[in-house]
Amino acid sequence: MQNNGSYQMRTDLALEARESISEVDSELRGVRIEEYYHEEEDIRVTKVMIDTKNAAKAMGKPVGIYVTMEAPAMVEPDDGYHREISQHLAEEIRQLLPDAEKEQSILVVGLGNREVTADALGPQVVDNLFITRHIVKEYGKAAYNCEKMNLVSALEPGVMAKTGMETAEIVKGVVSETIPDALIVIDALAARSIKRLNRTIQITNTGIQPGSGVGNHRNALTQESLGVPVIAIGIPTVVDAATIVGDALEKLLEEETDFAGIKCREKQKLNFAELNNMYMTGKDIDAVIKRVSYTVSEGINIAVGEAFLPG
Repeated sequence: MQNNGSYQMRTDLALEARESISEVDSELRGVRIEEYYHEEEDIRVTKVMIDTKNAAKAMGKPVGIYVTMEAPAMVEPDDGYHREISQHLAEEIRQLLPDAEKEQSILVVGLGNREVTADALGPQVVDNLFITRHIVKEYGKAAYNCEKMNLVSALEPGVMAKTGMETAEIVKGVVSETIPDALIVIDALAARSIKRLNRTIQITNTGIQPGSGVGNHRNALTQESLGVPVIAIGIPTVVDAATIVGDALEKLLEEETDFAGIKCREKQKLNFAELNNMYMTGKDIDAVIKRVSYTVSEGINIAVGEAFLPG
């Protein structure tokens, strides 16, 4: 979350947090950035690596690796393009997954509220996963005619208002009982820029804090708190209303224009406190969530299903 004057700009994307740092601090020590562009698929990948505690404090993000995939056409109903995104997502997941070449037990956790469309990414991703743990436990890998297979299980913990329990409490209980080798956690995020809404995927090995996108902080799901590596995958589905208003006023300020009798140069004196609890999303969010959740689930299926080889 970044502060600009008297209003706050929320973002869960490490890329946007890095962009918000002033030009004076552009060479921030302890932060490394790698960028590459897949021209054929029009997918830009930016890897932000935060190496020190000082850099983490300046960025407002924990120490770790943050991979941002920007795919402008991700909101379009193009199955072929979404398959390409899934394949690139799978590659990034495998790079962050410890011992990706070994047979592992993977628990996938879909965070969010299924009844709130913009927050339903996690539950809908879980709906499309290829779950194998119960079959392998019962019949062995021969059931899939495989010599090697990852055991994939899934959990949809819901929200505290329905369960009366912290998400972290539920996940800890399942982890202690099933003892997975790694967690993959999916959640909807908040973006700073409208252009990244529903068009960006962030993958990180730092875990996640449920509800952080809308300022509703809960206990974190991290390797430190759960005892197993945690990879978090998120797509920004909402933008803070105060951010949108602030952007509009900045544009007017650049043009030295009056707006409703208010000088734009006085913008920083305005109080956006009433907007801090308002979040906006696209009018077609239901179709978008259905589409991108399948894209993410396919990426996970490809990443952890690499071991599904005929015997």
